[in-house]
Amino acid sequence: MPTSSASTTDASSKTPAASGGVQSLERAFDLLERMADAGGEVGLSELSAASGLPLPTIHRLMRTLVACGYVRQQPNRRYSLGPRLIRLGESASRLLGTWARPYLARLVEETGETANMALLDGDEIVYVAQVPSKHSMRMFTEVGRRVLPHSTGVGKALLAYTPADEVRALLARTGMPAATEKTITTPEGFLDALEQVRKSGYAVDDNEQEIGVRCLAVSVPNSPTAAAISISGPAGRVTEAVAESFVPILQGVAAELSVALSNQTPA
Repeated sequence: MPTSSASTTDASSKTPAASGGVQSLERAFDLLERMADAGGEVGLSELSAASGLPLPTIHRLMRTLVACGYVRQQPNRRYSLGPRLIRLGESASRLLGTWARPYLARLVEETGETANMALLDGDEIVYVAQVPSKHSMRMFTEVGRRVLPHSTGVGKALLAYTPADEVRALLARTGMPAATEKTITTPEGFLDALEQVRKSGYAVDDNEQEIGVRCLAVSVPNSPTAAAISISGPAGRVTEAVAESFVPILQGVAAELSVALSNQTPA
């Protein structure tokens, strides 16, 4: 009985090491990531077109993922990411902060200011790691705190390359309350700030979340989840002049952290 070209290619490309359970595992994770990229809900035909896998293979994998709770089948017969992934994501987010701490400690050593790591979680910024400065100064940032993106340097860094219509939609959902008199409170003003981030390569919170505190932030490139790191301190110390020396340090640490998070440790 003749086989399709896709089936023939699939069979001939298997090696003992790549076939069986290991290959199924790789394919299952690939499908989960494609679902996430598509917004969390897809149909089987979309997954087949995106992955190049035949429909029977995808259907078999999705049945297993549904049975395990990692995928849910909707009434419209499309598939969505399942609730069991939430627990995995929360645990991974906590570990992300743990992995980042040595890099944040380096930032504190080299700049003398408090270093932070934050993620974009839904429409909010959540701080997942912090190494405090040796200088005594209490600031609003602390691990676990959630804030809105429009008033923070890390928020600007994380949203800098998000399409403008998506940024406007986010701001419409969250509102733009003023934390201080310097907080940006209009979508146009925030989009202008994001344009400046793209031009300069870093974001600034200039007394916008807390009067007397200034922050410099950059995104972590190719992070498994959208992440940014920052240094923050008194506005009198974290000036425009010191940004020239601090920003390259931030960018270098972000690049190294990116490699560590992607498990591409140099030999």
